Amino acid sequence: MKRPFWQYGQRGRHSRGWQRFTAPIIEPYARYQHADILHAIRLGVAVLTALLLNRLTHLPHGEWTTITVFVILGLLQYQGAIYTKAKERVLGTVFGVVVGLGFLWLSQDIDTWLWLYYLLIGIISGIIGYVAVKQLGYIGLLTGITMLMIVSSPNHNNITQDGLYRAFNILLGAGVAVAATLILPLKSTLMWRFLMASNLDACATLYASVGHHIDVDTLVIKPKTHYENDGKLQIVYTAHSHAIADTPVDKTLLKSLEEINKRLLAVRPHIAATASETGLDKDTIETIQRVHRNIIGTIDLLLTAAPRLANIEIDDDNHILLLHYQHELTQAMQHMAAVLRSPNDELFRPITRIAVSDYPSVHHLPFEWQGYFWLTKTLQTQLQQLSDLLQLYKPQWFAASGVRYQRREQHRIEKHGGETDLHL
Repeated sequence: MKRPFWQYGQRGRHSRGWQRFTAPIIEPYARYQHADILHAIRLGVAVLTALLLNRLTHLPHGEWTTITVFVILGLLQYQGAIYTKAKERVLGTVFGVVVGLGFLWLSQDIDTWLWLYYLLIGIISGIIGYVAVKQLGYIGLLTGITMLMIVSSPNHNNITQDGLYRAFNILLGAGVAVAATLILPLKSTLMWRFLMASNLDACATLYASVGHHIDVDTLVIKPKTHYENDGKLQIVYTAHSHAIADTPVDKTLLKSLEEINKRLLAVRPHIAATASETGLDKDTIETIQRVHRNIIGTIDLLLTAAPRLANIEIDDDNHILLLHYQHELTQAMQHMAAVLRSPNDELFRPITRIAVSDYPSVHHLPFEWQGYFWLTKTLQTQLQQLSDLLQLYKPQWFAASGVRYQRREQHRIEKHGGETDLHL
């Protein structure tokens, strides 16, 4: 697992303490690990800035500046999503003001046709609602709300001025919110990378733990049968474990799986913003996520199957094959995680080429062991598929992570005498 940069080349307790304190400020991966706290600090600073601007400018309806800051930043942490929300709020407000002022212009000297005026408001509201559901979403919602705030006001004399002040304050609040994202920035593409890297590391640990749960290290190899092949006497060895059949899975493994699934869900809000930042098609990122999800599902199945193998015999050759798979696939997941976290433009190396077909004795194993090896082979295929997808589209997501960030991180690692963990 990748070490934070403050662990590289430590020189004294004071230096370690200072680096640990400043890491969330200057290292993106550390910011990812403390994203919730940094988001809270950033939101507080943005709201305070908006309040001070209201106090200095004395603009009417200044409350909309702080409201806009909180609406944009309150539930969003990452730059891509914040920019999208700010753009939608600005466009919705501007469209709403334009439509509302258009209705006020039509309402002049329309007393005899007042019913047509209200009918038209209803029709336009319906159209806005339809478009909002189909495509515009938050833009359509804000367009309708702003329009109705204007046309519903009993005081039409000052409504134009109030509407413009409100629009200006919203633009000011959106500007403050966007500026706040430059303080300790949390980029969606980086978060997408880091979440997937954390999951691959956790999957590697979980997969290794599944192997330990089978207790392969305590397997006892014993001769089972003798038979003659081409006139030669051969011995087939079998192994069995001292474990008890159907041993319950360790609860810590289940807890780890829950954390992996939580991170998988946490990736979801980053997909649209990552697609925008990288220029990748959203379907491409969804494909990567689907393979990511399938890997987790396969490891879950392996975890479920492991307790049933405790006292089921396995021959020596397949025992060795099992150990090779556990080592190679664990290393593969750790390497993929390291590349995702690294500021270097490293290549994803091929997943192990171990093939079950090279071990024909697998077909003579009990059904439970054949199923376990089939799941392992499936995991191997899925990891190769994920590796190929990440390598194919790496130029886009690597560039979108920020060249400055990558150069800065590499310089820091080299300065502190550290080495990457890409050569596992």
